[in-house]
Amino acid sequence: MTEEPSRIDAKLAQARERLDRVAPEDLAAEVADGALVVDLRPDVDRSAEGAIPGAVVIERIHLEWRLDRTSGASIPEASDDLRVILVCNEGYSSSLAAAELRDLGIRRATDLVGGYRAWRAAQP
Repeated sequence: MTEEPSRIDAKLAQARERLDRVAPEDLAAEVADGALVVDLRPDVDRSAEGAIPGAVVIERIHLEWRLDRTSGASIPEASDDLRVILVCNEGYSSSLAAAELRDLGIRRATDLVGGYRAWRAAQP
């Protein structure tokens, strides 16, 4: 008898099917083209491991309100056409969050493959 994938693994796979995820080595080019990088990690992780220069910090619990231009609590950059690249520690919660943003109408939301740790490992 084969074991079924967990429900969260299935949900993650469904989320990623909808995303055009960004490889760590392509992040700088995306930023140069106008993408907004959003670091979802809690302060304790950023303090311990560092941050991506220029990334906007929006912890996960506030994400939808800050990027939904209709929320009344959005950041000035919020737009349905904004290229948003979400970053978490390893690229799991950011994939789920990017799919949520797409559900809100932020059509170009995606995430960074492997998260901050993969980006850091790719740095010279």
